[in-house]
Amino acid sequence: MPETKKDNKKLDIDEHMLSFEQLMDRHKTSFDPSKPQSSKGLTETDAKKRLEENGPNILSPPKKKSPLFLYIECLMNIFNLLLVFCGIAQFVVYAIDPIGNGIIAIYIGAILIGVSLLNAFIEFWQLLASEKALAGFMNMIPSKSQAVRDGNLKNMPAAELVLGDIVFVRMGDKLPADIYVIHAADFKVDNSSLTGEAEPQDRMPTNSMHSPLEATNLAFNGTLAVNGECYGVVIRCGDNTVLGQIAGLTQGEKKAPSPMTTEINNFVATIGTVAIVTAIIFFAIAQVKTGKIAYSLNFAIGVLVAWVPQGLPATITMLLTIAAQRMAGQQVLVKDLRGVETLGAITLLATDKTGTLTMNQMTATNFWCGLKLFSAGVSSSNLPPGEAPFDFEASGIQEILHISALCSRARFDRTDVPVDQRTITGDATESGLFRFAAQKLLDIDKLGDMYPKVFEIPFNSENKWHMAIHKKAHANGSLTLFMKGAPERILRICTSILKDGKAIPMEKEHQDEFTNKYEYMAGKGHRVLAFAMLELPGDQYPVDFVFTKEPKTYPSTGLTFVGLASLEDPPKHGVREAIGHCREAGVKIMMVTGDHPLTAEAIGRKINLMLSDTKELHAKKTGRDIKTISEDEIHAIVIHGEKIDDLTPADWDNIFSKDEIIFARTSPKHKLQIVKHAQSLGHIVGVTGDGVNDSPALKKADLGIAMNLSGSDVSKEAASMILLDDNFASTVRGIKEGRLIFANLKKCVQYTVTHTIPEVMPFILWVVAPLPTMINPLQILVVDLGFELLASLSYAWEPSESNFLMKVPPRKPVSPESIERLRKRNAEDAEERGQTPGDDTHHEMSFVESVALFFKQIFTARYWKRKMEKPEGEIMVDTNALMWAYVEFGSIEFIGCAVAFFVVLFAGAAADGTIFKITPYTARFMQNENPGYFLSGAPTYVNEYGVVLTEALQVEALAQAQSAFYFCLMIQQCFNLFACKCKTTLPFGMYVLSNPKSFFSVITGGLFAAFIVYTPGVTTIFNTSQYFSPLYWLIGIAFGIYIIIYASVRILVLRIFFPASVNPDIAGLQMHPTRWSTGK
Repeated sequence: MPETKKDNKKLDIDEHMLSFEQLMDRHKTSFDPSKPQSSKGLTETDAKKRLEENGPNILSPPKKKSPLFLYIECLMNIFNLLLVFCGIAQFVVYAIDPIGNGIIAIYIGAILIGVSLLNAFIEFWQLLASEKALAGFMNMIPSKSQAVRDGNLKNMPAAELVLGDIVFVRMGDKLPADIYVIHAADFKVDNSSLTGEAEPQDRMPTNSMHSPLEATNLAFNGTLAVNGECYGVVIRCGDNTVLGQIAGLTQGEKKAPSPMTTEINNFVATIGTVAIVTAIIFFAIAQVKTGKIAYSLNFAIGVLVAWVPQGLPATITMLLTIAAQRMAGQQVLVKDLRGVETLGAITLLATDKTGTLTMNQMTATNFWCGLKLFSAGVSSSNLPPGEAPFDFEASGIQEILHISALCSRARFDRTDVPVDQRTITGDATESGLFRFAAQKLLDIDKLGDMYPKVFEIPFNSENKWHMAIHKKAHANGSLTLFMKGAPERILRICTSILKDGKAIPMEKEHQDEFTNKYEYMAGKGHRVLAFAMLELPGDQYPVDFVFTKEPKTYPSTGLTFVGLASLEDPPKHGVREAIGHCREAGVKIMMVTGDHPLTAEAIGRKINLMLSDTKELHAKKTGRDIKTISEDEIHAIVIHGEKIDDLTPADWDNIFSKDEIIFARTSPKHKLQIVKHAQSLGHIVGVTGDGVNDSPALKKADLGIAMNLSGSDVSKEAASMILLDDNFASTVRGIKEGRLIFANLKKCVQYTVTHTIPEVMPFILWVVAPLPTMINPLQILVVDLGFELLASLSYAWEPSESNFLMKVPPRKPVSPESIERLRKRNAEDAEERGQTPGDDTHHEMSFVESVALFFKQIFTARYWKRKMEKPEGEIMVDTNALMWAYVEFGSIEFIGCAVAFFVVLFAGAAADGTIFKITPYTARFMQNENPGYFLSGAPTYVNEYGVVLTEALQVEALAQAQSAFYFCLMIQQCFNLFACKCKTTLPFGMYVLSNPKSFFSVITGGLFAAFIVYTPGVTTIFNTSQYFSPLYWLIGIAFGIYIIIYASVRILVLRIFFPASVNPDIAGLQMHPTRWSTGK
């Protein structure tokens, strides 16, 4: 980064130039670089004192947008800007004709601007509340660390670390503070967030660099440990760390908007455009007909206000926030509100095995050494054929136990209590082996001192083995090399095998027996490790030989194969049923693991992930040659990671065409490849995982899902969602919640825009017919931001209509046809941008380039053809919603409101009992004759019934008629509220009664409408009349009942001609509900 070198001179760090003794003296601490785990460290008393003096180890919160700036952003919404424009236009109208328009124009202008400010404030307040709630949820994810206090390694919150603490950091951890490395084993950090260096950097106790950022003995707060482990002394905490001193180096990337966000933005932009165009057109018509600018402007204002569903953006934000809060209560933490809807749209879920599907609690089960198979149990009863009880004296057993104890990063937290009462820190596999070795070896606590470690290369995803060299004497020298790791990797570097305590040459029969036992262990779903050793000859490797990784000075071939050990990691409770429910929902579940293919497949068959036969298994069962079996016959596949780099595009298509997929022996690079290929086919990909090796895929996925309790810091940081209880079954609840909120958002939008036609048509008829205005702009606002806003929010608590929510396909399913269309579209887009099809290079277009491309596209047939194409899958605002809102129910509601308007105009009566007797023909004639009728200052008119319509009577007649229109619209929307709830069920019965908040909104809406219509003083502002008779409510109720009847008939017709698509049953699913899978 350009500022890095400039800021290096300002960094308040010089410890990297100090010796160990100087470091201990400066920070008043104590450590042993050769045996850091045995260091005394700080005392609890001293640490507490330092914490009180210097404060907690936390960074000050980053600067956020000021509330004022955030509020202005909310105000810049297109709907709010239209309202502001309308308000200003009202002032212009008053300025043009103060007498004709009266002071009411000033009131209307002020109220319109006030409503836009209020609407922006509602959204602004909700964003603040959402930010606060999500920040509270994020505090539920504790940042942990391990430190040596009073001679013991303890787990503690990172916030409690103080200067001088001795901390232990291993692969997958985020550095909790700035540390001076005093002991390291192949330790590497990712410094990209600070220095921009893409490659992991080695860290060690030595240093020759002057710059702190380049010092090899310093590791910084916020960076990630990507390999090995280390012990270090805390030299800076909180804001005094490099991360705290250098501003702006850790800002996250700006994410692209989610599909639903894009859909809503496009819909809002479309409606806004329609509103503006319509207003301009009818302004011109009104101006041509009347020649009065004030009259035409009033009309245009009414059209704009009528088209705009003012509360829609704020409503959607609030609905998503409520859903996120509800999901947090179900142990699913959504870091980004977009994750709520993305989870419901997932088509493919790629999951790690260990720690995600399984308990990550490894227990030793079998050993194969000396060409004999042993059970880990000492009892000979109920053993499978071919297994012998554990024999401590058998050839190879003690060697495996010593390798398990010495070639290991696992360790006990204390040594002053019995082994079974101790806690082990370390990898689950190593912990399982270490605990078993500790139970069998009497001198486990002294083993490290008896055979000191002189060199080590920890396990990494490239080598897939862990090697350590110890001072363990033998007949030919003083050093012995121990190694454990992936069986196939270990076997390759071995030339002999241990039998009867002696190393004999490795023959083909030994390799065949190895393969047989390996497949036997892995076939039971167990994790299998191989063990090897090499007694280093003293003439080549004397006791003081210095081993280095670069250049390589240790042997890595010619080892002696010792044996195999298998460990069982049982599936988590409820995982089987959770995967079954996901598959029933049409979500493809794919396992991506580093384990052996046989182990992965065996686990997959226990948890509903794999039910049908792979090609190999089918060939074995039927006795057919595997080459004669076509791909169409097979629906399951297991891919070894070694084959991934050689896969062709056709191979990838074949893999993702299968229903059941397992990738085994994968590396982080492979996981990322898998996600990218799935996304290239149109899949909305979710990835679950808990390890550092999952983080690239978690970040690339449409939705990364990390584990809270067992997950590494890097995986949590990369993910968009976190399972707080580490229960995979919570994913199912999350998918169901995501689908439900999408369905409810869709209903909410459909309901909200239904009133648009009843609000727009009166203004069109005002000019075209012409007729008196049936509803005025202020009445429209109290519809949109009064009753409507509260009623829309009730959808947030709407339950699922039926149990089929998790039986229907995802809203954007992937099929061969959709893949073909996507590829064609991508090729066309690449051609337009001047790129080669398939080129993944991302070019960030400038604003000018984007505008130029847009204008280039809109004049092409391809652009408009795409606009007319049926969208892929289900979208938020589809043809059905548009037909419902703008054609069918919008028209019904307008007719109902118009009937109420004209009935009251004819049969309504003034306070003195005078009946208006104004027919639609008379109203049209009066409006056409003089637009000033029905307004203040209107001339007297005698209708055909002899009624003398004075100015006051005309104003009262219009006020009562508009009250009828407004009240009737509110009543019909109450019925529409329940009609929109029902997509498959009829809008009556128990389901309609399932959401009490709907009835609360109806009652509140009725009281609000009554307040607007009947409250003295308020009637003057909104041009309503307290003399409007409740008898005419019946018109709205009658049309409301008709809405329910029409909706019922519509649902029945759609059931017959457009039946809902339900996923077919999956044969062989094992569904046995438990309290873990049901959440009860």
